[in-house]
Formats: sequence, C-alpha cells, structure tokens
Amino acid sequence: MRPGGPPNSRSLQPPQQPGTPGRSRRRPDLTLPLPQRDLTSLAVPLPLPLPPSSAPSSTSSSGAMSAPASLGVPTPPTSAGSAPPNPPPLCELERVRRIGSGAGGTVWMVRHRPTGRAYALKVLYGNHDDAVRRQITREIAILRTAEHPGVVRCHGMYEQAGELQILLEYMDGGSLEGHRIADEGFLAHVARQVLSGIAYLHRRHIVHRDIKPSNLLIDSGRRVKIADFGVGRILNQTMDPCNSSVGTIAYMSPERINTDLNDGAYDGYAGDIWSFGLSILEFYLGRFPLGENLGKQGDWAALMCAICYSDSPQAPRTASPDFKNFISLCLQKNPANRPSAMRLLQHPFVAHPQPQPPPLAMPPPS
Repeated sequence: MRPGGPPNSRSLQPPQQPGTPGRSRRRPDLTLPLPQRDLTSLAVPLPLPLPPSSAPSSTSSSGAMSAPASLGVPTPPTSAGSAPPNPPPLCELERVRRIGSGAGGTVWMVRHRPTGRAYALKVLYGNHDDAVRRQITREIAILRTAEHPGVVRCHGMYEQAGELQILLEYMDGGSLEGHRIADEGFLAHVARQVLSGIAYLHRRHIVHRDIKPSNLLIDSGRRVKIADFGVGRILNQTMDPCNSSVGTIAYMSPERINTDLNDGAYDGYAGDIWSFGLSILEFYLGRFPLGENLGKQGDWAALMCAICYSDSPQAPRTASPDFKNFISLCLQKNPANRPSAMRLLQHPFVAHPQPQPPPLAMPPPS
C-alpha cells in the first residue's frame, strides 16, 4: 500500500531533571518544541542503484565505483540509517573530467588521490543564503544514511568559498538518457532496479519528484540506480512549482501540472510512478512518448496541454501483453489508480528476472 500522508508530528523535549536547591529559576516541567519536518515532501536531486554485497572487488561495499582493485580501498559497510563514515577531505579529490551539467550545477568525475577511488562531485550553482545552506546540510545528513542497491550513494557535502559541493557514488556508464532499450528482458531488468529504488525511497517518506531518463544511471555491471533526489526541491523552492526546465516538466504527472484534475490534491508517490512509467516507455520507443520534438524542444503550453488533456501514451501493439499492461498501470490519469512501487514489483513484467548478458565492457576511468 502506498505510504499515506505525513508521519505523525513529533516534538522533542529535553529530559526533565529534579530541581536543584538554591536555583529557583529551574523549571522541571519546561519543554522546548522544535520545528517540525514534513518528511513526505523531502526530495533532493542526486545520482542512483547500489551493487549487491556480492559485487566484484572493483566496487566498494558502500556502492561507489572504485578504480582498479589494486588501488581501491573498500569503505567499511554501514547499516541503513547508521552514521556513515566521513567523506575524504576535499583537498584530496582531483577533478578528472566533467561528466554532466544542468540547471542546478555541474558534475565532475573526481579521483581520491591516496586510494585512486573514483567519485562523482556535484557542484551546485549560485550563492545560497544561510537558511538554504542549513536546510541542505540537514537533507544531506539524511541522504547519507540512504543505502540501497537502486539508489546512488551520497557520501557527503563540502563548502568552499561559498560553493556547495556534494560527493556521490560514481556510475561509469552515465545516464540512460537517449538510449533505446528494445529488448523487453533487459528493459524489465532496468525497470525492476529503478522500482526497487523508488520503493525504498517511498518507505523512507522521500519523494523524488524528478524521475526521468537523465536521472537514471548505469554502470559497467548493468546496475541501474536513481540519482538526484533531495537538494533540487530546496534550490527550486522559490521558483515556479513546475521548475524552469522543459525537460523536467515533460515527465511531470498531469495532476501536478493542473491541480484542478485531482481537486487540488497532489500525491507525490503517485507522481513518481507516472514519471517512472513515462521514462520506461521512452526507453522502449527510443523517443519521448508524447512526441519526439515536444519533449525536447516544445513550448510549455503545448507540452502541458499534451500531458494534461491528451490520452495517456501506450506501449505499441508489437509489445508483449505484460509490458502493455505494466505501462498502462503506471500511466493512469487518475493517480489513485496507479499502483505503488511495491505493488508494481509484483507485476509479471518485472517479477520474474531473466538471465542478463555479461557486464558491459567499459575502460577504467582515465
């Protein structure tokens, strides 16, 4: 069952201590309410899925892609929710090459000089006021405890000369944007991993809000992970609710764009399922499902009208019945009719893993 509303509100109270003679000002019954946090609205953009514990030695136990085994130093494993080890000092990270950029910042492939281990370093654009910095710091502290094979690992954050930088797991295959996956067996392999990551985030009351092909990353072991969940909501909180990127709007659910469609209610969990289904269908078709040019170059008005008022896109007739039904469930116009990520993991299209080809042949980071 999809998680419901926000978790029960809680206030923290300092321990009450018996009064001390001679100190009449002490109030044993005094409580201090702290600001409440709405965990259901938590969402921050970063990279995604972690390899299983039986992964090859070239991958550390924390899920970050490392350099050749002779140079890699594995990170001690941590249990989900426990305090992870501190990230390496920023001065020990060498920028190797730029591997991505967008409205929010630039991502660099960096190498830890003492160990040779590779990471991704996301440098956020703009100067952020103290309130935003504190909020980002709190969110990063939560994201560092997120450890799952379907989610890109966040190792920590740095601040240098007013610039915020986030250290992430490195995925050597990059994003799946622009890739066509016509083989349903491999597409099911991709969908299963992404769904597993979404289900994990939703269990922790984290809504991604920006699932799209460019935020789905792959490595040479064919592991697929979700990236960019968290900081984006904070950085965009003073901007238009639909963000400033046409590419991001393209994967938004109808009810998020037009609140009249669902009586003003927005279910972020169901919104993630729509974005996921649209992305999986795009991989199968090799183009944006609502129109190849519309998703990349279309104007806002045409794009939003297509999302809100056109029929939901469907898998082609040549697709298998299981895949057609899977996509149909994800792209229900009524969010209440979209299954949760946990329920979708039981769908026949993804529930029965099939043998996959050997790992991709990729050169080590240079």
